[in-house]
Amino acid sequence: MFNILVVEDDKNLRKLITTCLKKNNYTPFEANDGEEALDMLDKHFINLIISDVMMPKMDGFELIKELRMSEYKLPILLITAKDSINDKKEGFLSGADDYMVKPINLEKLLLRVKVLLRRAKSANERIIKIGDFVLNYNQMSATKNDKIYYLAQKEFMLLYKLLSTPNTIFTRQELIEEIWGLDSQSDYRTVDVHIKRIRDKMQDVDEFEIVSIRGIGYKSIIHEKG
Repeated sequence: MFNILVVEDDKNLRKLITTCLKKNNYTPFEANDGEEALDMLDKHFINLIISDVMMPKMDGFELIKELRMSEYKLPILLITAKDSINDKKEGFLSGADDYMVKPINLEKLLLRVKVLLRRAKSANERIIKIGDFVLNYNQMSATKNDKIYYLAQKEFMLLYKLLSTPNTIFTRQELIEEIWGLDSQSDYRTVDVHIKRIRDKMQDVDEFEIVSIRGIGYKSIIHEKG
């Protein structure tokens, strides 16, 4: 059973969310603000945090920054009355994993909680699952159902990097430095060649695609089914 900390100064909303979590077999904990949340984390193991932004003493942004600076890697879902692009940007830059705007739809909240917990589990296991496609970093394996895709080490690491954060554009230079190393003499053409090889080997995989960003680099796009 997962432990979820709800950080919200609105008592009625906090109770509504915790009641909903209990009904869905989660174990909720409550905090009125960021400071109480930090105290709660010292006493209990928490799998996920649902936090309001505007709170007394320590707001949601400050709480997230404090947690990320302290190397807490648990997923954090922000809920707020603010819907501007700048507010969302600040939330994600602080280290939030997802963002919901009030009034909260409890059904959607539960779906996001489920997704965030699944992602966190996969990240800890270093496994990426997209539909029937599975990328296992520990085993350096790529499979879909019973089919095995044979990737060279650099091809695997490149694909894992792109699929770890979908829709994020990585420049060729960033990819070279991370996959081949800072002292590598490889040029941009090396990245292009490896991407082509991955695409050729993954022709029958429709769960994702690797998109070229002209003059910059690459990103992955996940194709949702259903």
